[in-house]
Amino acid sequence: MKTRFFIATILMVTLTMSGMAQGKSSRFSLELRPAASLATTKLGDISLKPGYGAEGILHLNVWNGASFYGGWGWNKFASEESVAGSNLDFEETGYAMGLRYTFDLPKSMGVFVRAGAIYNHIEAEDGGDVISDTGHGWGWQAEAGMDISLGRGWMLRPGLKYQSLNRDLTLGSATRNVDLNYLSLGIGIAKIF
Repeated sequence: MKTRFFIATILMVTLTMSGMAQGKSSRFSLELRPAASLATTKLGDISLKPGYGAEGILHLNVWNGASFYGGWGWNKFASEESVAGSNLDFEETGYAMGLRYTFDLPKSMGVFVRAGAIYNHIEAEDGGDVISDTGHGWGWQAEAGMDISLGRGWMLRPGLKYQSLNRDLTLGSATRNVDLNYLSLGIGIAKIF
């Protein structure tokens, strides 16, 4: 794990420096994105109601239009029916990292695509008490959306994201392998520095 982190860090620094060497200003942006989420599959055999969440994302621009991103996210889903006599909530939290590319359009607009890895876990909660935690594991995400300039370095970033995480979840004495796959429609507000 340390070797992968070390290689990723070297790659990020190298790409950042090469972008600076080309005379491009290396800028970053900080984004906060609330979102509504809709599960595309059951969590094991548990149907989920539509959920909601938020992300905080830092973008490091390395070339015109190309950037690395990293951040933290949280999503919450409620079970549609009771599970073992309780209505459970499922919270997914963790980290996201990857690559983003923006295609510039006229009138201070752009279209972006991003893809990357997540390192998340799922907690099952009964009345706010955590009754199960899957532990962190790797998954993936992909997103497409728009960049709309609001002026003075502020951007509006609506986007549609697909996220997928596979973990082992223990409820009672039963452990099952579950997939948390969902679509998330969010509208981010970003400040470019």
